Amino acid sequence: MRAWGRLGYPRRALRLHAAAGVLVNEHSGRVPDDVALLRALPGVGDYTAAAVASFAYGGRHAVLDTNVRRVLARCFEGIAAPGPSVRVSERRRAISLLPAEPAAAARWSAAVMEMGALVCTAVAPRCSSCPLAERCAWRRAGWPASQGATRRSQAYAGTDRQCRGRLLGALREAADPVSGVVLGACWGERAQRERALEGLVADGLVVALGGDRYALPGLSTSSAGLLVSAEAVVSGGAVERAGVTPGSRSPRATPRAALPSVCR
Repeated sequence: MRAWGRLGYPRRALRLHAAAGVLVNEHSGRVPDDVALLRALPGVGDYTAAAVASFAYGGRHAVLDTNVRRVLARCFEGIAAPGPSVRVSERRRAISLLPAEPAAAARWSAAVMEMGALVCTAVAPRCSSCPLAERCAWRRAGWPASQGATRRSQAYAGTDRQCRGRLLGALREAADPVSGVVLGACWGERAQRERALEGLVADGLVVALGGDRYALPGLSTSSAGLLVSAEAVVSGGAVERAGVTPGSRSPRATPRAALPSVCR
């Protein structure tokens, strides 16, 4: 979790770690080239399995990412964008278009993916530069707009997602378990913070150690050298240690600069 940093979708870090364990324990540390075995790895779906088997091993598999699906939907179905899920007919068409020779099929998949990313883009496609322009059903139909519901971009500020990210950021910066009070300094809305923290624990992204202490998975629970205790109170811009009357000014008070940067 610490190495994953702020890449987003932190559950993927757990699944990647779990997949690595399966590779070591069941595949002698080697990534398999069989799609079924790849699909059985934690966190690996149809697209990832096909992509690894094709691009790493030169296999003949339909690699259907967003870009490939868009190119094929426009060229053969005459629609601006495919639906949210891959249909059986869509997969069958993609397989039928693959060159017979596996290595050529892998190159073809990479080429279509690249064309979707650079030419047949979701917005402002470069049809004049497209090698499929004369065959494109969407172009011949006059570029009709997508009939599906427009996907709205989600707000981030103030959401549970931002709160979860803030809490994870504090735990990533800490070398030792962190008290709930310190996490409380990272997000002011208590009910939202507690809900987010409970969700992180339920998802396996955070471990509750007891005594109002929390850590990332795998962090040694015996280390406590830098732990700010659950009895500490956050007051007056400082985290004051247990035993100090709230509101008093103690020379032992830890300055706010000692808090994780996301909490300041």
